[in-house]
Amino acid sequence: MAILVTGGTGYIGSHTVIRLLEKEQEIVIIDNLFNSKLSVIESIEKITQKKVNFYCGDVCNRQMIRDIFMRHNIKSVVHFAGLKAVGESVEKPLIYYHNNIMSTLSLLAVMDEYHCKRLVFSSSATVYQDAKTVLPEQIGTGIIEGKAISEDFPLNATNPYGMTKLMIEQVLRDIYMSDNQWDIVILRYFNPIGAHESGLIGEDPNGIPNNLMPYILEVAKKKRPYLNIFGNDYPTKDGTGVRDYIHVMDLADGHVKALEHMESRCGLKTYNLGTGKGYSVLELVNTFKKVSGVDIPYRITGRRLGDIASCYANPSKAEKELRWKANYSLEDMCRSAWKWATVKNLSFNGDEENV
Repeated sequence: MAILVTGGTGYIGSHTVIRLLEKEQEIVIIDNLFNSKLSVIESIEKITQKKVNFYCGDVCNRQMIRDIFMRHNIKSVVHFAGLKAVGESVEKPLIYYHNNIMSTLSLLAVMDEYHCKRLVFSSSATVYQDAKTVLPEQIGTGIIEGKAISEDFPLNATNPYGMTKLMIEQVLRDIYMSDNQWDIVILRYFNPIGAHESGLIGEDPNGIPNNLMPYILEVAKKKRPYLNIFGNDYPTKDGTGVRDYIHVMDLADGHVKALEHMESRCGLKTYNLGTGKGYSVLELVNTFKKVSGVDIPYRITGRRLGDIASCYANPSKAEKELRWKANYSLEDMCRSAWKWATVKNLSFNGDEENV
């Protein structure tokens, strides 16, 4: 019995695969390598000393998914595959709607054909309405009662990427309503950063980074002269956007817990995966400078389309029902990301060694 991981060579997918292999699970990965690298498989196998079944292909290709199900006894699926840059989704909405939704529909259709009805779906906090209830004086305090975002918070994505996640969530609810033999866990996670403790894998996007930490690493490695910070006039403590940064290995553990939760039939469940603390962009930059000893020059620019002011989680439901809790600190996240960058001598533009 195997677990199919779509997008398994990507940032979150690869770290989750490591955790699953450590649990002695058989893993099958499908990934088109659009935003990842084939050498990630080698790194995963080096870390775990275990073999991974890898297929290079697009999840939109229904026949390829069907072939994988024919070759492997798939018992459950963790679905990461999809385009995921907020800003790019605003610029290229048609590409995002087609890729993210069609790939999921293809996957679900084949799962249904083969009576595989256990799915963990990689959703996002971008499905939530702008978190206007978060107060500036509570940023970074960890105070979550009544203020942080819980799973029943109003939904209203502000960008096409978030809207694709919201639409897929509705598809999953409709599927479950039509057939309650499905076990589906929707994980809405917040802002993953950091890397595996080995330094052998981390966030390594192809081309220009869309996320904050890879950009910080490029500046730290002198690949870029400064960091662009999009907006300093938000209603937050220092004017920069506030997010719930979560270590990628905490996030990976959440997926393992979700799969374990389905072993005893869970129906359809939705959980936030976050730390319950909000930190601003400037707080993240200053923490990185502290743990690395490297200065990060930055420039304030205009707000980015689709961004919101504050977004951090109330993770109490996951803690209660999944018995999961984030354990890594912001310093841990920054320290592991810096180790990843220095151990592998990274260049995200491909002129040095890449993973």
